[in-house]
Amino acid sequence: MHKNEQHASGEKKLVCIINPSAANKKWKRRKLLRKYIQENLPGKIIDSHENKSTTIQAAKRLCEDHDIIVAAGGDGTIADVIQGMIECQKRKNIILGIIPLGSGNAFRQSLGIPKNVRKAIQCIKDGKTQEIDLLEIEGTWAAFGSIGASAQITHEKLKKDIPGFWGHIYAAKIMPKLEVKEQEVELIDGVDDSGKAFDRMNVKLKALDCVVAKSKHFGYGWRAAPKAKLDDGYVDISFFEMSGLKYTLLFPLIYLGLLQRTQKHFKAKKIIFRGKNLVMQYHGELWGIKDQIEVNVLPQALRVISPGK
Repeated sequence: MHKNEQHASGEKKLVCIINPSAANKKWKRRKLLRKYIQENLPGKIIDSHENKSTTIQAAKRLCEDHDIIVAAGGDGTIADVIQGMIECQKRKNIILGIIPLGSGNAFRQSLGIPKNVRKAIQCIKDGKTQEIDLLEIEGTWAAFGSIGASAQITHEKLKKDIPGFWGHIYAAKIMPKLEVKEQEVELIDGVDDSGKAFDRMNVKLKALDCVVAKSKHFGYGWRAAPKAKLDDGYVDISFFEMSGLKYTLLFPLIYLGLLQRTQKHFKAKKIIFRGKNLVMQYHGELWGIKDQIEVNVLPQALRVISPGK
């Protein structure tokens, strides 16, 4: 069940973990922005981000003696901070705050957190605490991910090491050539698009891409999962059964979340994907390549500060 509660950051011990490399090193380049955050965010700031592991371990350690962990960066940084919070096993007592310094910032958009840094800090100060669900991908926690073409684009971008929006544009040139893969998907404890509940369903299909999400957005405003809800207790699943060329030509409709209305869509509490060399990404990070991937919902897994309703 969705819960909002009044939040007052001034009464809680806060720490901010910053990724200084996010969004083309925005933290390092913009001195006035850096000064504003340092002067207006209540609590200490840690900007010693080195890699995923150090961010996860820092968040895990800081959860032991802080009430609010603020992630300042993009969706990858937020995913790493969430990972550390969950691994700390004190997730019900710790609250996540977000300052969007990345290029994509999809998670903050689904929460309604302002993109403007000053407004985001004000949200941390006087927003509301909201309980949301997360995806659990075999020990990795996230708000959104995908299996197939969009994950392969992420993989290509990371190989070319071109950051931000232009990295995705460059990597997307491979999209028309990507193959449609045969998959067998097992859905457990879910509902179909007509609202009919089922205990277990097996779906065989040839899909170019599959979006699995709790939040509605992917990076850069892409409304990838328009039917997803942060607090409904289900993983939202949409399949794209089409060629890479057709996906490319219809992408404006996919970006707006319109074509998804015509695609296979389900909600389930557990999904098992089976196929050959399935590529998965989460929060714009490569998760891995496997022949079987299991995704579960973790209800009310995270408390996060948002503007509230």
